[in-house]
Amino acid sequence: MEWILQIPVLFFSVIFHEFAHGFAAYRRGDDTAYLSGRLSFNPLPHIDPVGTVLLPAACVMMGFPAIGWAKPVPVNPYRLHRPRTDMAIVAVSGPLSNIMLALAAAIAFKIFTLPFMGFIGGDLTYTMLKTFGFAVVINLLLAVFNLIPVYPLDGSQIALGLLKGRWLENYEKHLPYGVYIIIGLMVTGLLPRIMRPLLNLGLLLMSPIMGAF
Repeated sequence: MEWILQIPVLFFSVIFHEFAHGFAAYRRGDDTAYLSGRLSFNPLPHIDPVGTVLLPAACVMMGFPAIGWAKPVPVNPYRLHRPRTDMAIVAVSGPLSNIMLALAAAIAFKIFTLPFMGFIGGDLTYTMLKTFGFAVVINLLLAVFNLIPVYPLDGSQIALGLLKGRWLENYEKHLPYGVYIIIGLMVTGLLPRIMRPLLNLGLLLMSPIMGAF
């Protein structure tokens, strides 16, 4: 029954991720997300049938931590102040928002282990600790996954904004095949192998805040 805790955490996390993209674009000169009604924490405009419904359900059925995505916010790079650089800033804002949420969840986890929180009762304390623990793991997973530099993940937009010359030309050759590369990484089992060391590093960095987890 852990999915009852994981799914709301995932929904909020992916919505916050997309809100961060839209807000960063708005700050850099593009109000497309704002005009589209996507600068909102209302979940309805952000729901993606695959990323916010089918994939989390599949994760639950297979016993994996719930992971997914929300509908990408629209961004018009030509309305940004500096299209290439600002697109990289917009892209990195999403994973950074998840890292911030993971840090906030780790702090909340620690607070609920302090003696003065004993007044709320053992059952509720246990539920909150499980929820914040899931929030740390899910948000770190979202950050790590989205930072993979394969199109259309956020990491690809960061790479496109930073690379120049021949490096950029060679990198752009993979763009039409990015989705297939991601599917290939998932099918072959390479994706968890890529993500696990970074996830473990993130958990290790959070452990001084959370204590024993």
